[in-house]
Parts: sequence; structure tokens; C-alpha cells
Amino acid sequence: MSGETRTAGDAAREAGCEIDQIAKSIVFRGEESESVVLFITAGGNRVDGEKASAAAGEALGRADAGFVRDKTGFAIGGVAPVGHLTPSLVFLDPKLLEFALVYAAAGTPRHIFAVAPERLTEISGARVAEFTT
Repeated sequence: MSGETRTAGDAAREAGCEIDQIAKSIVFRGEESESVVLFITAGGNRVDGEKASAAAGEALGRADAGFVRDKTGFAIGGVAPVGHLTPSLVFLDPKLLEFALVYAAAGTPRHIFAVAPERLTEISGARVAEFTT
């Protein structure tokens, strides 16, 4: 993209789409397992901590920039929903399924890719779950 796609608003502007068509990759750290738990959410939604922990089956904590980079291989602002260095437990916001096409980060703050949400669910290994506010 010619401009940054670091935020959902930036990505929607660059893609020329609705903000909810942006598939944000939000990474949490499993408190007990130290595992990566990824929530792919519609750009206008926020992850609810309690609902996210319930979906994951354990308490979730903040994933700092170092954890995200070490575990996924991506820096915050460009975390793709696929291709992580470490296998992740992945959940998908059902709001994304309302669209024929969504856009997700492609590894840098200037790259996104278009994908059908059903295909994104498949290639990410995501479970559709309610975890937003």
C-alpha cells in the first residue's frame, strides 16, 4: 500500500473498504501455558478479556512486543493471521463472516492481503467464537 496499514482505520482507508472488513490480529499470552492465543477480529470490534479467556480455556495476559515478535515472527502493527513461527490457538470474530472479502495484515505495516473470511478461517485453523465487546 502507498500508506501505512498499521491500524484498522489506516488499513480500511488504504483498501477502500469498511473498517469491519479489516481482520485485526490481536495476540494474547496464555497465563498458564505461555502459549500464543490469536484473536482475528473485525476492525471496529474490541476483544473482551473475559470472553477471550473463556474461549481460550485459560486466563490470558498482555503479549508485549517482544513476545509477539518471538512467537509469531511479526512486529505489532503487521501481525499476519497465518505463518506464525509458533503454532497458535486461533479464534475468529463471526462479524468477519458477514463479508465476501476481508483484508488482513501481511507481515509489515504497509502490506495487507484480501481473502474470503471462510478461507481465512480455514488457513488459520481458527474457531469461530464470540469474544468481542
